[in-house]
Amino acid sequence: MLFRTSAEQVEYLVAGLGNPGPEYERTRHNAGFLTADILAARHRFGKAKRGYDGRYAVGTFGGHGVCLLKPIVFMNRSGRSVAAALRAYRLGVERLVVVHDEIDLPFGQLRVRTGGGTAGHNGLKSLAELVGTDYHRVRIGVGRPASRDPDEVADYVLARFEEPESAVRDVIERAADAVEMLVAEGPHAAMHAFNPERD
Repeated sequence: MLFRTSAEQVEYLVAGLGNPGPEYERTRHNAGFLTADILAARHRFGKAKRGYDGRYAVGTFGGHGVCLLKPIVFMNRSGRSVAAALRAYRLGVERLVVVHDEIDLPFGQLRVRTGGGTAGHNGLKSLAELVGTDYHRVRIGVGRPASRDPDEVADYVLARFEEPESAVRDVIERAADAVEMLVAEGPHAAMHAFNPERD
């Protein structure tokens, strides 16, 4: 039997960032979407609904009611979707977890942090404008192209992973593990468990 969580019971908003449409499926920039899908499947959230300029589902894990959100207004307008969901559930940014790709981390490396800049990431820029920056983040390393040219970087993140499917799946599963720990035990526990030792 599925556990149904009402809107009043939602304590965390977990937003996986990405771009909508089949042409962007399984691309580096959609690492957040992939993580949201894993979490929804693990915890039997059921069929997603349309709302908040995105697709969302409500359920529970880590002892908390959670709304999983995938904005479908394209990456550079993600903040509009996230802000709408935060308002609907009356949540502050301290209850927001954002999952996104990170070119400044090698492929497969994860980092959990609270706050920080945008590092040129269009989704994070949109969030900074509309909800601020003091939310929790699960950053998924996708590596960086050799070129620093902005057009080539854009092409890189919008391309599909070159790594084997099994390796990509492992990274996304670990990102989902990090989100679960962050919600259940707090950001410090997740940082200790998933960040590189030098952090």
